[in-house]
Amino acid sequence: MEEQGVEERELLSDRIRNALTDAIASGSLAAGTALDEQELGDRYGASRTPVREALRQLAYSGLVELRPRKGAVVTRMTPERIAEMFETTAEIEAMCTRLATHRMTVLERSRLIELHESSAALVAAGDYDAYDAFNLTFHATLYKATHNGFLAEQALGIRSRLSAFRRTQLRQDGRIHISRAEHGEILAAMAEGDGERAARRMRAHMLNAASALGRYIAEHTGSLPEV
Repeated sequence: MEEQGVEERELLSDRIRNALTDAIASGSLAAGTALDEQELGDRYGASRTPVREALRQLAYSGLVELRPRKGAVVTRMTPERIAEMFETTAEIEAMCTRLATHRMTVLERSRLIELHESSAALVAAGDYDAYDAFNLTFHATLYKATHNGFLAEQALGIRSRLSAFRRTQLRQDGRIHISRAEHGEILAAMAEGDGERAARRMRAHMLNAASALGRYIAEHTGSLPEV
């Protein structure tokens, strides 16, 4: 029973984090907004424990700043700053894709294909959270296939900083379907051993995500979303 309670708190924490992520990314929660643990707990029907964990995760992603004796405050993230981060990660992802095309083993290639095929059901169901989790695994598998540990660490680091925004952009204009199609194009180029073409497609994939996020931010404002 205790283990079940822990799992329920973790799931609730994830839902709260995702709801706050969408609100911050869309601009519904402006920079400088104080996030009161008790108020959030009342809103989402949760104790302070899952709320506090959600805020810690948001702080790790850079969306929230935890200030001593002042609590959590939404971090200032300008559209220009977000665009710069996406531009940087697009180049890193392209580099990873180019190297992985020529260095990956047969087993690593098979794993990427299996992951891609498994994502079809997630897209069909419109399960944004599950697709977001898959997306992390897909890209992390690609990073590992570069066989460059330092590069993989850097790629994962910047991906974690942008994780909130990556998840949010999937909700824009059928982006989840387009994202999967772009993965397929990247894998096709990799299968042909064309590292340059695969890198170009990955770069475009990342910049398309940035554009979708920009449209989402422009179109969505309002109150805190429900979980």
